[in-house]
Amino acid sequence: TSTPTPSQNLTRTNTTKMTIPTLDIYPPLINTPCPAATTLEDLLILWNCPSTGAITTRTSLLSGFPHDDTKNLYVFYDSSSHTVSSSTNPSSPSSATPTTQNATLNSLGYSPLPLQTYLHFIRTIAEYHSPPPPNNNNNGRSIGRSKTIIISVTGSAEDVAQCYLHIARLQSQLLLLSTFLSFGVEVAMEINLSCPNIPHHPPPAYSRDALTRYLDSLAGAIKAAEAEGLPRVPVGLKTPPYTYETQFLGLMKALEVSASGAASASAKKEKEKEKEEEEEQPECPITFLTATNTLGSCLAFTDSNTSTTKEALPTELGTGGLAGAPLHPLALGNVKTLRKLLDEREQKLGHRIQIIGVGGVLDARGYRRMRTAGADVVGLASGLLLKGVKVFEEIEKGVGEGGW
Repeated sequence: TSTPTPSQNLTRTNTTKMTIPTLDIYPPLINTPCPAATTLEDLLILWNCPSTGAITTRTSLLSGFPHDDTKNLYVFYDSSSHTVSSSTNPSSPSSATPTTQNATLNSLGYSPLPLQTYLHFIRTIAEYHSPPPPNNNNNGRSIGRSKTIIISVTGSAEDVAQCYLHIARLQSQLLLLSTFLSFGVEVAMEINLSCPNIPHHPPPAYSRDALTRYLDSLAGAIKAAEAEGLPRVPVGLKTPPYTYETQFLGLMKALEVSASGAASASAKKEKEKEKEEEEEQPECPITFLTATNTLGSCLAFTDSNTSTTKEALPTELGTGGLAGAPLHPLALGNVKTLRKLLDEREQKLGHRIQIIGVGGVLDARGYRRMRTAGADVVGLASGLLLKGVKVFEEIEKGVGEGGW
């Protein structure tokens, strides 16, 4: 289906008690949260790229993350020689400088900028920066003048609920603004529950109970937003790399519980009051999953000389999150497995949950592999850091006419 026009979006999202909103992203290629999506300048570079169908902000908290440049950083990594870049937080090398680096290793946390700063950035983009039309490689689709910004957030379950309300209020403002402009800006919220680099705070998405708490709080926030007359915002979960069946099934069970309304005692009491009313259909509040985040506890050294080498990252053990080419097979496996499990549970969940496939996509071949595995949209962060924004144009050229 074609991307809806702003007027169509206005009609769809202003309806309360509606079906779960979907992501309609074209081209189905986006960035994912990383340092290259931190500032307004960063976001405008991504926004103005016609090869991105949507953009994603760096993950933020309500009050901002206590970022430390000496501790929270990244390096480029060559998975064939196991060497790292000579500097930290390197910029992407020029095309005239050949490189075999195909991965990143990081000890990053989240953005130092709070959520409200990103909401201000998005208002600025909506007011002053019309999105460029996608290139002609549209396979016959009619492309509307709208583009999505996925706002990545994290924090406690209660904090994330507050984030949803702030974002729903922003979407209401953007819908009003779109009636005066020739284009529309839509927002979605991604809940990042998978960063491996926060000491003493393991990724919540590895725990079924923690996932259930977040989904319960989200359900409450959605009801509160509807009571305010706010539009429904698509919400996704960013998951960590799962490596065995129990982890996948824990996520599925949490999603099923959220759909059944059994996530909270208050929901159960409400259902008891509505015994005589028509039974509601199951409705999981999640629109999409972003799979997968970096793989934690990975270690690299600065050089091969054992007398002078040291850990590449300044953490207690020198370990951090690995992304890029070495993560690619695991990411593909996660997307493939999640697609199968979600499809098997579509009736229980009440709708089809979309997947943004992420992990080691550096070129058109990686894009095709991720789509083949089952991704509806393909995202990349290491590729953006390693190659710059030109990576999106390279992928678009690589997939060819009608190749999306």
